[in-house]
Amino acid sequence: MDTRSRREMIKGNNTMKAENKNKILQKDDCKDNTKMNTRVWEIDFFRGIALLLMIYFHLIFDLKEIYNYNVDYSGGFNAFTGRAAGTLFIFLSGVSCTFSRNNFRRGLKILALAILITIVTYFYNADMIILFGVLHFLGVSILLYPYLKKLEVKTLAIIGTVIFILGNPVKNITLDFDYLFIFGLTSNKFVSADYYPLIPWLGIFIYGIVTGKLIYKDKKSIFNFNIGKNIISWLGRHTLHIYIIHQPLIILFIGLFERIIVKLGL
Repeated sequence: MDTRSRREMIKGNNTMKAENKNKILQKDDCKDNTKMNTRVWEIDFFRGIALLLMIYFHLIFDLKEIYNYNVDYSGGFNAFTGRAAGTLFIFLSGVSCTFSRNNFRRGLKILALAILITIVTYFYNADMIILFGVLHFLGVSILLYPYLKKLEVKTLAIIGTVIFILGNPVKNITLDFDYLFIFGLTSNKFVSADYYPLIPWLGIFIYGIVTGKLIYKDKKSIFNFNIGKNIISWLGRHTLHIYIIHQPLIILFIGLFERIIVKLGL
């Protein structure tokens, strides 16, 4: 092989290496862009709002049930914040399932944390045990999603509506046992400090799936603007972690606040 041929071969190899490098860089850029674009800002934002509502409700709950303050969470605005938070969480979880490819693993993770909460609340105070709270519900519902997603949108909408409508009739049924508590069928002795049975709440979750399939089928924001980085959206992206730690922190801060008040003689 002469010198000229050798130079052309080396030049060709260098060109191929450069092209391959550019392809790799372009591929990485595409991955980064896809990751950024698939984050729908309004879902994080409204999930953050739900988290703030939940923290407020649990603050009122703890003041009443643990520290015996004269506050009420069974009606009015305080009760509304609790139900609004739960409804938003459940609906948005249904929407988010249409985005995620790891629903089974995510569902198992949430359900495992929920079971841990049941154990902790039982040993902390058996009268305030959480047997089927919002995390239990979300874990089970997310595990059901692979079966629900196979159904047509119209069928899902009908099933969701039927389950939701059955909520009040089922609530008024009293049994002699609690084996069906995950469906909302319980006895008068049933206790769960946080309670989100499949009937009617699975209906809300299914509405979220329908919304995801219809409105977010392209997995993009439905708005032509982006509010950018903000604390509410940040909270919405870290909901699960904050949910786990917020109750102990609330109890701790209330206790510290009371001690400070006592020391100051107020």
